[in-house]
Amino acid sequence: MAKKRLTNEFARYVEQLREPERESVETFFRVLDQHLRLSREWKRQIVRDFENALLWYHWHEVPLSRALELLSPEKLGGFYSRPADDWFPLDAAAKVYPLSMSHKQMAVFRLSLYLDADVVPELLQMALTFTIKRFPFFATTIKNGVFWHYIDAAKRRFPVEPEATVPCADINVSMTGSKSFRVLYYKNRVSCEFFHILTDGTGGMVFLKSLTAEYLRLLGGEVKCEKGVLDIGALPDASESADDFSKYVSGKKSSGFVDKPAMQMGGRLAKVKPCQVIHFDMAAEELHSAAKARGASVTALVTAMMFIACKAAMDRQHGTVHIQVPANMRRYFESKTLRNFSLYANIHLTLEEITTVEEILPRVTEQLKAGLAFEKMQEMMNGAVKLVRSVRLVPLFIKCPVARVVYGFLGDRAFTTTLSNLGVVEVPEGMAEHVRKMDFVLGTVALARAAVSMVTVNGVATLSIAKLTTDPSFEERMRRLFAEMGIQIRISGSELYGF
Repeated sequence: MAKKRLTNEFARYVEQLREPERESVETFFRVLDQHLRLSREWKRQIVRDFENALLWYHWHEVPLSRALELLSPEKLGGFYSRPADDWFPLDAAAKVYPLSMSHKQMAVFRLSLYLDADVVPELLQMALTFTIKRFPFFATTIKNGVFWHYIDAAKRRFPVEPEATVPCADINVSMTGSKSFRVLYYKNRVSCEFFHILTDGTGGMVFLKSLTAEYLRLLGGEVKCEKGVLDIGALPDASESADDFSKYVSGKKSSGFVDKPAMQMGGRLAKVKPCQVIHFDMAAEELHSAAKARGASVTALVTAMMFIACKAAMDRQHGTVHIQVPANMRRYFESKTLRNFSLYANIHLTLEEITTVEEILPRVTEQLKAGLAFEKMQEMMNGAVKLVRSVRLVPLFIKCPVARVVYGFLGDRAFTTTLSNLGVVEVPEGMAEHVRKMDFVLGTVALARAAVSMVTVNGVATLSIAKLTTDPSFEERMRRLFAEMGIQIRISGSELYGF
């Protein structure tokens, strides 16, 4: 009934227009029809999205001529009028994710941007409809091949949705035509969640910023295509969907991924995953000054703090804590890819070695430098490609159960927690004044009780902790450490997160 009332409302709106305006609307939808060669249901929904947006502009006294200009069907290009006939093989690092996934364990991460006003769903939907054509690798679904999963193009309506569950909830990629990402909104927050098979934090950030830029343009703003905002009117660049792991692999020395089992924090595993997401907002300058005063990077300082917090969350006093620190491979190689192009360093200390931040910080810094060195990253990349090639002729139905055992009992147990720091994110002119902050949330895995991530924008650094247990020991120790350093933090978490 609600859909019928909405359609009738738009019809009444058109009827009350003057004849020249009514003719312009009718012409607009005739042109739109030429740009939509989809199933009847997808086409009907996209047409209704345009109607919703036009009604919103009308309610907010935007002249019809301006509304039709902002929503021009030409911005769709030929994306929805051509069949989906492309497909993409997975990169070496991404191939493990669909092999190891189960209903309860998937690699999903979230990027969120907080604006200066509540989101207008009608315009965010149109922004996504216009933006997705610039990211053909994202307009895809995951399918099973004989030997590997692969990513297949999908021409459909990609919806924006209000938040209704915890962050990084499972994405059901097993359904035919399913998406491998989602766009959500809550009050002034725009969130994109990605299955890690699709992209990494860098690629996801480009998508989120480009989407938000188009949303702000639909609100009447002007946002330049710079600093990671792509021109959605331009044709996609083939290098943006390239598998750069295969491009830069060498035949030299390689290293493996499996390590000795790491200590795990205590606390009963929750049924809801994650059961909590906690954000620490702080002045980026205060955090940077604290690290500089100790002769370390921000990543090294926070990693050292996490070792202290991990120890506080354990009952046992013997064993080794491993912290996984992802590395953006674009730092080492020239790359424009928006696909996965990241690996990681493993930083470890025994519980006996973990004393104070000041005492362990030099050791952490040394391990980060060694683990993130070019040679080490090259060896790990060689190892990833070598591993994939070694099982390339093993049928998929055999690979899957083996990979689940390896990932579940070796992969997760090899680290205690993760720190992924996206660093300082720059936003272009026309967007910066509307951005209050950002946050970055890692989905939890099978065993690690906490996953930590960071991102900084407009002078606000946000550290986010995704929890797999309600035991507060880890985050309480982190809070006290920040206080002891004189760094003021504001703790938050969405109403949808807390239990």
